[in-house]
Formats: sequence, structure tokens, C-alpha cells
Amino acid sequence: MKVYGDMVSGNCYKVALTCALLELEHEWIAMDILKGDARSEEFIAKNPNAKTPTLELTSGETLWESNAIINYLAESSDLMPTDAWTKAKVQQWQFFEQYSHEPFIAVARFINKYLGLPEDRKAEYESKQEGGHKALAIMEQQLQQTPYLVGDQLTTADISLYAYTHVAHEGGFDLSSYPAINTWMERIQQQEKYIGME
Repeated sequence: MKVYGDMVSGNCYKVALTCALLELEHEWIAMDILKGDARSEEFIAKNPNAKTPTLELTSGETLWESNAIINYLAESSDLMPTDAWTKAKVQQWQFFEQYSHEPFIAVARFINKYLGLPEDRKAEYESKQEGGHKALAIMEQQLQQTPYLVGDQLTTADISLYAYTHVAHEGGFDLSSYPAINTWMERIQQQEKYIGME
């Protein structure tokens, strides 16, 4: 199978980390979003939304949206619970990541890291800080109670939220006041097959 992605992107890194933890053989197709790689006709035929990551199976079928991809890859593995309630809790955190975490932390990081914090985006960058810290506080509260977001077992919920949390400082977020998050990140980094973001 092929994964089209940019390893500096947290959403793409989720897929790379899942593949590494599960030792899934794949071909990584590096994409440069800023150069418009995702807007080519060839790529849009694979993903009409023109975004990475995109998974292409050997059958030619494609799947997009990072959390959908990692949940598909993790099916029948220890990263994906089998009972309906725990699986729903995984999805709860993944929806939280997309709606309450990523729009603040990932966007602030993009403005700072990718764009170099241009003057005309500075107000937008600063406006993301409050929402980002609210999301981090919710994670901190949960991780004070359980080692991982959905209990005692690493799941795709953790991968989803780890991706942008561990580089949140690149978006101006100081994580020093979130001890449970820091311990959780160390726990993930100690996984045997862990790989870092490039």
C-alpha cells in the first residue's frame, strides 16, 4: 500500500506512526503541500479533497482523513478496542482532536512553522492560544486519571492527539504546566516501534 503525506504534518505523522507501531509495510510518497503537490490532477483523482494523508491500497482503493486511515490500519490490533463502548470513546477523542484541538494547536503551528509568523497572520496566531490551552487542559484532566486517553491501553485516540500535542511548542504553546500530558508523551515515545516526526 502507499501513503501520500508530508512528515512535518501532524495528520500525516499519525499514519506514519501507526504504520511503525504495527510494522505495516508501505511505500511513503512524500508530498510538498506548499508547492501544490496535492493539487495535481493525478492526486485529486485519488483524493478529491486534495489533502494529505491519503492511503492507497494495492487494490487501487483510496481512503482519506487521517483518523479514518489510522482506525482502518489499526483494526484487529491492540491499538483498536473491540467493544463498542471503548471504540466509541476512541472516536470521541478523535472528534475532539479534529474540532477542539487541531483547529487551534495545528493552525498556530502552521502559521509559525510553515509560514514564519507573517505580520498579517499574527493576530490569528494569537487568537488560537486560548482554544489550544482549553484543549490541553481537557487532556490533562483525563490523563491525570488514566495512563492513556481511553484507559490503560494505547489506542489510536492517543496517536491522534499525540501528533500535534508533542509539537505544540512550535505553535507557541508552553507545555510545562501540563505534567500528565508530558508523562503521557514520554510513555508513547517509549513504545518499542516508536518513530519521531522528521
